[in-house]
Amino acid sequence: MKRLLLFLLGSLTFVNSNIIAQNHPLLKTEILPPKANKIAKELKAHNDVRNDHYYWFNDKENPEVISYLEKENEYNELMTAHTKQFQEDLFEEMKSRIKEDDSSVPYKLNGYWYLTRFEKGKDYPVYSRKKESLDAPEEILFDVNKMAEGHEYYSLGGLNVSSDNKLIAFAVDTVSRRKYTIYVKNLETGEILGEKIKPTTGGSTWANDNKTLFYTKKDDKTLRSNQIYKHVLGTSSKDDQLVFEEKDETFNTYVYKSKSKKYLVIGCHSTLTSEFRILEADNPNGEFRLVQARERGLEYGITHFEDCFYILTNKDDATNFKLMKTPVDKTGQENWVEVIPHRDDYMLEDIDIFEHYLVISERNEGLNKIKITKWHSEESYYLPFNNETYTAYTSINPDFDTDILRYTYNSLNNPTSVIDFNMATKEKVVLKEQEVMGGNFDKDNYTTERIWANAEDGTRIPISLIYRKDLKKNGSNPLLQYAYGSYGSTIDPYFSSVRLSLLDRGFIYAIAHIRGGEYLGRAWYEDGKLLQKKNTFTDFIDVSKYLINQKYTSKEHCYAMGGSAGGLLMGVVANMAPELYNGIIAAVPFVDVVTTMLDESIPLTTGEYDEWGNPNNEEYYKYMLSYSPYDNVKKQNYPNMLITTGLHDSQVQYWEPAKWVARLRELKTDKNKLLFHINMDAGHGGASGRFEALKEVAEEYAFLLDLEGITE
Repeated sequence: MKRLLLFLLGSLTFVNSNIIAQNHPLLKTEILPPKANKIAKELKAHNDVRNDHYYWFNDKENPEVISYLEKENEYNELMTAHTKQFQEDLFEEMKSRIKEDDSSVPYKLNGYWYLTRFEKGKDYPVYSRKKESLDAPEEILFDVNKMAEGHEYYSLGGLNVSSDNKLIAFAVDTVSRRKYTIYVKNLETGEILGEKIKPTTGGSTWANDNKTLFYTKKDDKTLRSNQIYKHVLGTSSKDDQLVFEEKDETFNTYVYKSKSKKYLVIGCHSTLTSEFRILEADNPNGEFRLVQARERGLEYGITHFEDCFYILTNKDDATNFKLMKTPVDKTGQENWVEVIPHRDDYMLEDIDIFEHYLVISERNEGLNKIKITKWHSEESYYLPFNNETYTAYTSINPDFDTDILRYTYNSLNNPTSVIDFNMATKEKVVLKEQEVMGGNFDKDNYTTERIWANAEDGTRIPISLIYRKDLKKNGSNPLLQYAYGSYGSTIDPYFSSVRLSLLDRGFIYAIAHIRGGEYLGRAWYEDGKLLQKKNTFTDFIDVSKYLINQKYTSKEHCYAMGGSAGGLLMGVVANMAPELYNGIIAAVPFVDVVTTMLDESIPLTTGEYDEWGNPNNEEYYKYMLSYSPYDNVKKQNYPNMLITTGLHDSQVQYWEPAKWVARLRELKTDKNKLLFHINMDAGHGGASGRFEALKEVAEEYAFLLDLEGITE
């Protein structure tokens, strides 16, 4: 590849860009960024005309597009050459805190103990099992390190063992496009059978006959999961039987087996609506029957226990959901009976059913609650969590007949613990606490807080914070503010050993629990979507203003970060309040909102209408256009920015950030950094190896620290 060359003072050329960047820092500001060609393209809708000069980026097969992306990578390399050693040091530092030869807590399923372990110096896990006893010989299921050899990207998923323990279905993606190929391995012989099924989601489930496999196929173009097929072992996948097709383009479908192992379940969902079908797992050739037909706005999920299905649902305006049950042979909603009523102050998130206990996962005032209730008894109690801000959730609990509940707990300064809790005796055993290697970590060196900012409409916005105890709130501290704020996805305060590399260099880390997530219940989500979406953006800005006013930081030291839909947030914030931030990191950002949502051929578009709105409706078109980051770039100063993407991203296509960067370069009036890094081998999730992914974090952290003048 040609390097970007700049001729200064006549005929100066770059002999070694690293040396020049390090020894002549003034020259860095003179390196010219790539300039994208502008090709006129009119986009018309609702009597409105938009001119998109960078629409041509959409064609990945165009050599000029690839050439431009490569030039952006070259420019990024030149502009960050002076931080390369620092990035390497950060990478080694973060890696040194990770227990390289780590393993998961084993869990028992159908007579086998299953575990996942990592070996020192290796990027990928080894999956294994032991029969009946943890002292039994280890049986290697997959060594992903060997499987990944020769691949820049490798993802193994969908592991699914047959009831007789002899077969395992698994799925592989080597492109990061989330188009998985399903294979089957004979666990007795180690042979990979002739089955090769694609393109799929990777998910599959065995019927109880141990030879019939149900799986989900994707539309090859839009990547919507739209078909459930039945495959019989030993036959050609071309002969697989279509058992269900989801024809509504706003819905996706999937298949799984109930925890009781008695039912195969086909689920369909859109943002606002769900629907399920069931079939006895002993009768794979039977017909699936409907549980409850879809009704727009009716959401429900089913869990089988004894002669009933327990149903988590928002039926009858139960915004925060309630629990109902119905006989297995009378599943229509007219037969649903209330078990736990709707509550305005508690959100019912999930349930785990055991033979003697019902475990309820709730959220109150943003905090996770786990409630234990004994069947046929008034006895109930909550697990005690005393931290001000934390994360707790039930873990892998495959057995019915047990008094042991496994759950996971962590907080911003407490490493993750896996705990077995005896629901009868109320005794707990910490099976494992995440080790932070290196010997320098002490959780008591850090302060965690939960504080509340006032939004412009008077709403109180919660913020979770962590920083070193010796920090002084004098406005001089660098602060990284993170948020997501879409799809009802909640970013709980979690521990990260990687984050210590910022905290120990004086950074404050803040999670803004803004509207669009469900931190404060379902209404919190509803108030940050569709025609209320701008609340997500103004909440984030108001949190920044509050943190600055309270002297946690200042405009000169405040930084923002978000990815995917959180990258959309970053794009809007950069347009609306650029003066509040010294730097912004936008990872795989969804920034060309209107154009993408008008293109039904793009993956995920039609299924997103209930989240963002359908721009074919003029009201939604105008509202989305009013905040779409790409459409609202203007002549003004912008913060320093690092933007990342993956060429094979199936969720946010690479061209969205590419077009955004090009328009920013065209219109911004400052000389601040605008860096764009394209991973040419990965997709939405970035690198696949555990250590390779750390290099991407090191790049992001080096960007922030460099802006603060911190070089080691």
